[in-house]
Amino acid sequence: MYAVVESGGKQYRVEEGSVLVVDRLEAEAGDKVALRPVLVSGEKFVAKAAELEKIKIEAKVTEHLRGDKIKVFKYKAKKGYSRRAGHRAELTKLEITSLGGGAKKKAAPKKAAAKDDEPKAEAAETKAAEKPAAKKPAAKKPAAKKPAAKKPAAKKPAAKKPAAKKPAAKKPAAKKPAAKKPAAEKKPAAAEKTEDKTPKEGTDGA
Repeated sequence: MYAVVESGGKQYRVEEGSVLVVDRLEAEAGDKVALRPVLVSGEKFVAKAAELEKIKIEAKVTEHLRGDKIKVFKYKAKKGYSRRAGHRAELTKLEITSLGGGAKKKAAPKKAAAKDDEPKAEAAETKAAEKPAAKKPAAKKPAAKKPAAKKPAAKKPAAKKPAAKKPAAKKPAAKKPAAKKPAAEKKPAAAEKTEDKTPKEGTDGA
């Protein structure tokens, strides 16, 4: 079983009996400190805030110490600027004593309450068995279904009569060209004149 706790804006993974170094806490050596859980993993994985509030993680302050010295040097080229500084962090060493102890204590009375409820539930069942069972009302017969009214058959559209054919307009008969009568044969004019010149009978040739 392990948990993730938060201290000084940082998170740490811890187990029961593990040693942890955090930022300086306002507590004396030997005091007990409660850490805020962010996540707990064991028989049950807990990550909801409402459930995490019920879990307590306790640690014991073993000692206060200072971290290693860190050297800080600032320099700007061609400006004649340089600064030297050092820093040592103030730390506190903790030992985890209990991991989720509060959750176990609260779970115990719930189990005891559940056991007390069992005899009450058995007594209620025996009383219910002694009472005569209430008669169930006779099941109502379903009303006879009325035959559905027949829908009138859809009328078929009347067959369309073929339109009467109009008599075709008679075309006027083509006129035959009138037969040309043969023109009377004209006698040549020269023959007529010769006939006039012939002497008539009974006349003198003088």
